[in-house]
Formats: sequence, C-alpha cells, structure tokens
Amino acid sequence: MKKMTYTAIAALFLTLSAGSIASEELKTTVIKSGDNQSFVGPEDYFTGQANVDMLFKPADDISASAAYVTFEAGARSAWHTHPAGQRLIVTKGTGLTQEWGGPVQVIHEGDVVVCPPGVKHWHGASPDSAMTHIAITGDKDGKNVTWMEKVSDEQYNAK
Repeated sequence: MKKMTYTAIAALFLTLSAGSIASEELKTTVIKSGDNQSFVGPEDYFTGQANVDMLFKPADDISASAAYVTFEAGARSAWHTHPAGQRLIVTKGTGLTQEWGGPVQVIHEGDVVVCPPGVKHWHGASPDSAMTHIAITGDKDGKNVTWMEKVSDEQYNAK
C-alpha cells in the first residue's frame, strides 16, 4: 500500500476517536480474521455481486466501523449518504465513484475517496475490473448509512 494510505487511516482514527474514555480504561484487543460477519451485499442496495467482510463495529472508543468490500466487475452500490461520512481506501483493482450531480470518477489502488457527511454518492467496480476497498464509516446516533435508489446503467456508464 502507498504511504498516503497509512496516513489517511491514521488521520481518520484520530478524527473519529471519541476521546472521552481515559486511556487506562482501554485494553488492546485483537479481532481475529474471520471472527466478524461476512455477507453478500443485499440486492436492494447493490447491483451485481458485492461481498462485505466486516473488520470492526462502532465501539465506545471510536464511532466508526470498517469493512473490506469487494465488487465484481460491473457491480456497484445504490445511491446513499452517510450521516457521519465515510472514507474508502482502494486496495485492489479499478473502480468508479460519483457524487450526485458530479462526474463519474475512476479510482485505483491506493486512492482514498472522502465521502462527506450527508453527500449522496455511489461507488463500485469498473465494467471490466473487480475492485476492493476498505470502507471506514462514521456512526452517528447508531446510524451509518441511508440507502436510496439504485444507480441506473445510464448513470453507471456515463463518462
């Protein structure tokens, strides 16, 4: 991974950290690979095959969750927003993302996509390449996403 990716992850954790828990109350925890939930992205919210592997859920010390999301070629999310924002770190392949009213943007391994709170957007794989990203999603009042309509083929194929 590129150096900027590690910097982006560190900055995000510092930004999302609740900061209200004294450090002596915290204990180091290791979440073993495979211990968290894995699932296929629901058809109501995804077009094509998307596999979600949860990494961690919101906790008292950080109001965010993270997951590896792998989109097969041509797969994509529906339009959606995040009340506390989201960061996507592309780890493999080539993908696409779009903010409502903006152009479709191509994203590659090492790119970081900043999805501000409340901004309608979608993301997924390009038509001819699978794409995997780490999604770090803020949590606000127990909510992390509001799903909307699916991305049409016309919107997806717009260049």
